[in-house]
Amino acid sequence: MKKLSIAIAGMGLIGGSLGLAIKKRTAHTVIGIDCDKGVLDAVLQKGAADKTGAEHLPKAGLLILALSPADCLRFLESHVKLLSPGTIVTDVCGVKREAVKTLAPICKEHRLTFVGGHPMAGREKSGFAHADPDLFEGAYYILTPESPAPDRATKNAIGILKELALSIGCKGVTIATPEQHDRIIAFTSQLPHVLAGAYVKSPQCPEHHGFSAGSYRDVSRVATVDERLWAQLFIFNSDNICAEIDTLIANLKACRDAIALRDYERLEQILREGRLRKESVAD
Repeated sequence: MKKLSIAIAGMGLIGGSLGLAIKKRTAHTVIGIDCDKGVLDAVLQKGAADKTGAEHLPKAGLLILALSPADCLRFLESHVKLLSPGTIVTDVCGVKREAVKTLAPICKEHRLTFVGGHPMAGREKSGFAHADPDLFEGAYYILTPESPAPDRATKNAIGILKELALSIGCKGVTIATPEQHDRIIAFTSQLPHVLAGAYVKSPQCPEHHGFSAGSYRDVSRVATVDERLWAQLFIFNSDNICAEIDTLIANLKACRDAIALRDYERLEQILREGRLRKESVAD
């Protein structure tokens, strides 16, 4: 891949980690953009970008929108005229139907190439202070082109984004439709966050010290969400996440009923089914 000038809008956990990873592992130039001057000072100090400021957007060959879904739209609408025709635009949002629906038409109108993106990496804590150049090591990166039959410019953009993802440590790139992405992500990512938030609301939670180990940590870990971001992700994927919640409720009820009835055989069957399902599915 030829050397690129990559602009990253939003230098939080994901955007900051992208900047650090790109600078650590590639020869690309990074332009950091953020509304917080303190963050931009830290970005330059830690070497996550070569320069900062939206005024450098005309020189960018790739723009990565590392913002919430609503902020991605606001940023693109207010800065799209600074981008040169042919620039590749991608995002890192956890929902893809909404991103493609709102961002792709703007890009098309201004002769830009949009490909949705979602790196499957993150942490419980947000902000540039927690950015890590190795955050994407061993992770999958999902790309969601608008059409299942992309044109030449989109195919080229997909190739560039795949190469970039692998160069920052990702172990693989998954190509999916926005619909497939949102359906599966509702189960693999969003439902665990719903579950963790509900789990720690138990009145027993404040008393867990001295009584908890790995099980508590595993289930509760992602309860420390950025509620502004995750509320958007849930709402923009409401049909899929509600379906997953309904399935979970039905499964919990079956387990609860077997316990309440002291139905050992039924409970053993339920637990066996869960074990066999987990063993049959690769991590």
